[in-house]
Amino acid sequence: MFGLGMNPGSIGSIPAEPVRSRCMARRPTSGRLIHRAPSGRLIFVRTAYRVRAYPDAEQAAVFNRTFGCVRLVRNKALAERRHRYQSEGKRTTYRETDAALTGWKRTEDLAFLSEVSSVPLQQTLRHQHTAFQNFFAGRTRYPRFKSRSGRQSAHYTRSAFRMRDGKLILARTSMPLELVWSFDQVNLATLDPTMVVVSREPDGRWYATFAVDTDDPEPPAATGHEAGVDLGLKDFLVTSDGDRVANPRHLERKARNLARHQRRLARCQRGSNNRRKAKTKVARAHRKVRNARQDFLHRTTTNLVRSADLIAIEDLAVKSMVRNRRLARAISDAGWGEFRRQLEYKAAHARRTLVVIDRWYPSSKTCSACGHVLTELKLSVRHWTCPDCRTRHDRDLNAARNILAAGRAVARGDSGDACGADVRRQGPSLPRSATKQEARTARCSA
Repeated sequence: MFGLGMNPGSIGSIPAEPVRSRCMARRPTSGRLIHRAPSGRLIFVRTAYRVRAYPDAEQAAVFNRTFGCVRLVRNKALAERRHRYQSEGKRTTYRETDAALTGWKRTEDLAFLSEVSSVPLQQTLRHQHTAFQNFFAGRTRYPRFKSRSGRQSAHYTRSAFRMRDGKLILARTSMPLELVWSFDQVNLATLDPTMVVVSREPDGRWYATFAVDTDDPEPPAATGHEAGVDLGLKDFLVTSDGDRVANPRHLERKARNLARHQRRLARCQRGSNNRRKAKTKVARAHRKVRNARQDFLHRTTTNLVRSADLIAIEDLAVKSMVRNRRLARAISDAGWGEFRRQLEYKAAHARRTLVVIDRWYPSSKTCSACGHVLTELKLSVRHWTCPDCRTRHDRDLNAARNILAAGRAVARGDSGDACGADVRRQGPSLPRSATKQEARTARCSA
């Protein structure tokens, strides 16, 4: 029997002029201030360094055996948690899972669990406990069983590894693990990690991740610049300054090559060596797309954080947007959710202010010059003319300027200093303008 217990902690962050719009109509807006630059300094931050690892045959055998035991313990604990809750209606604590692990090791069938380090086994129980805490708090979905064909990992705390002169020796291994250190600004010989994670990707590559508690660095100098960001598919983002970042469409560029590997995989017999090789090629193709997307997002978010003191973005409902089967692949390929995640932790790390505007704010339909709100604006319309002030608008640039105006209002704590109508949803229908407006036709063009 076993449930929820100690929290092992989480690996945290790794470490033009403002647009001025004439707001003729001052109406309330709403949004969330995700992070504001603090006045004091933090004591330390937790940083992770991920590097390639090249284990020898003996080390690979030890790690593979550890991965198998970690997967077994996780799946068995999850199955017993579920069975106990369904049969008795009781939750399981972490202390009970830890005691159950000790009992499993004493049985004849699971005695082999004692052949690997006990630290990764205990860590997977802690991670499962955290996963259930997040599930009951509504932050994530129900924990799933671990597959042997996906990414495998084992977490080692200080008691399960030794780091001397830049050489890493893990529990149950006798020789240092060969690493390729790629961080020139950090000396591996002086590194003092609190945790080491060894992982094996589906394409066969090995990695080692070092979690380190470091001093909080000095934040970069203030730029005096503020930026509103509108995300899209034609252009990945458009800023309120008029800067555009093209959408690289990583998956679309590699789709033909990926489809060829998947067709070859489908023709292979299950369980054969050829199928295993074909599966590795598919995983390798996915890895190239994933790495290219991650590199693009990191470069884009880093440039934004370095160039602006205040960044305003929209709260996009990505999970609902991907239900559109015509745009689902393009939206998923863009990586809007990962973009926001990176922007949040980098803004916190650099002491920048990040404001997320409510998703119901009509940024595209609101004139950034006079505040007039259109009753309807189709997605195919890329340019439109305001019927009130006759200003010609680019759809994305106008939205970015409205997002910046709303972000400034939220950052100041003034809910009535942004162009546009109240974005808080009223009843089942979409929000309308706060003032009565005559039905006028806006001149639109694709």
